[in-house]
Amino acid sequence: MTLSKRKLGSQGLEVSSIGLGCMPMSQSYGPADEKASIATLHRAIEIGCNFFDTAQGYGPLTNEELLGRAFKGRRDQVIIGTKFGFRFKDGKQVGTETASRPEYIREAVESSLLRLQTDYIDLLYQHRVDPKVPMEDVAGTVGDLVKEGKVRFFGLSEAGIANIRRAHAVHPVSALQSEYSLWERNLEPEIIPVLRELGIGLVPFCPLGRGFLTGAASRAEEYPEGDTRHIDPRYQGENYDANVQAAKAVFEIATAKNIPSGQVALAWLLQKGDFIVPIPGTKRQKYLEENVAAAAVQLDPAEMKVLDDALVPEKVSGQRYPDWVMATIDR
Repeated sequence: MTLSKRKLGSQGLEVSSIGLGCMPMSQSYGPADEKASIATLHRAIEIGCNFFDTAQGYGPLTNEELLGRAFKGRRDQVIIGTKFGFRFKDGKQVGTETASRPEYIREAVESSLLRLQTDYIDLLYQHRVDPKVPMEDVAGTVGDLVKEGKVRFFGLSEAGIANIRRAHAVHPVSALQSEYSLWERNLEPEIIPVLRELGIGLVPFCPLGRGFLTGAASRAEEYPEGDTRHIDPRYQGENYDANVQAAKAVFEIATAKNIPSGQVALAWLLQKGDFIVPIPGTKRQKYLEENVAAAAVQLDPAEMKVLDDALVPEKVSGQRYPDWVMATIDR
């Protein structure tokens, strides 16, 4: 199994065509299992998946520490993306309070470097746009960190058009990380055209619709408190029923091809543009290997159209986050 490479942005960042989202390794989707997670991280390297996504906020803080332990002695084989931009106190995140002043960015980077046991971060994202700090100050600070060798490339997460342009004018943005999948198409009307125009890569998180597109989803109430699906509006009540109906097209194509439905969802994303690198999250080797195998799946134009039409935004029921989380997204 060999993964091809893709370029994110125009500054020279090249990564495997499918990455690994590491957030599920730190209790967002069920209890953590360090032994299984480290085995999965090592297996990813073996099969050519070299792009790993973490953040200060995952755990919080413990996900970066996990990667630091897992990649000891293997740092030259991996490309690590991490994020700053929330406030933490006593090891806990302070609600959704953003923090992106230049001095905080520097402090956050130094802390991430320690947890990751490295002297540089490959891709540093602002996790959420901070309305209190001009984007020019954020981009300028990251640009200085690039000059100092502590950061290699600059990214944004869930940023809107105006802030993408403002950041890119100060220091080149290599990647935008945002939710994008068959069942979350909010980037298509405006954001994706701007990314193409500016030569910025797209790193979709939740490319499998938080597991919904794998066909293994249960109703929200069946997940324990602490599991993000427990509060996901699309997993609740009538929304769940409508979304199961909309996703049938994915399952039908998967059945016809005799492959897991998640591979259909990932193949659709990969065929939307060579600047797109999805980061499906898992802590299990089985699902990692399944996801990486999606790179070999080809969908013909008719299949792409069926999927496009089946999961247009009007057919997907419920917003993608509760209101308090939606309020943090820069649109």
